[in-house]
Amino acid sequence: MPMKAGEIEQLLRIAFPDADIEISDLGGGDGDHYAAIITSAKFEGKTRVQQHQMVYAALKGKMGDDLHALALQTSPPKK
Repeated sequence: MPMKAGEIEQLLRIAFPDADIEISDLGGGDGDHYAAIITSAKFEGKTRVQQHQMVYAALKGKMGDDLHALALQTSPPKK
């Protein structure tokens, strides 16, 4: 079942309440191909792989099921 960008953002905001989050639909409205740019202090000191794992955990099992593809750009805030 496809997801809406708002659903993805809502899950991410729960996990990363301080974050700047930008979601883009890459699939022309198909509901399962998105890009996300997430900047959060929770990523401080984490590797890119760890940051992405945190995002996947925030999506609570939707990745690969309801959400087929999510291109991620994650980073801590710039100082």
